[in-house]
Amino acid sequence: MKLSYFEDTDTLYIELKNTDISESRDLDESTVLDLDAEGNIVAITMEHASRRTDVQKLTLSGIAA
Repeated sequence: MKLSYFEDTDTLYIELKNTDISESRDLDESTVLDLDAEGNIVAITMEHASRRTDVQKLTLSGIAA
């Protein structure tokens, strides 16, 4: 899993799995879900991230071995 924040565009990209994207779906006008060939969500793109989340604070818990 990888989180990337692009301050110049205020965009948060959350990659859940590093795999090919077969389809992108608009969840709303500021959120896009990327899906693999089986329809699983592999990434989420959020525009206007600083207004919708607390991008200045990241908490990570439950790391799997």
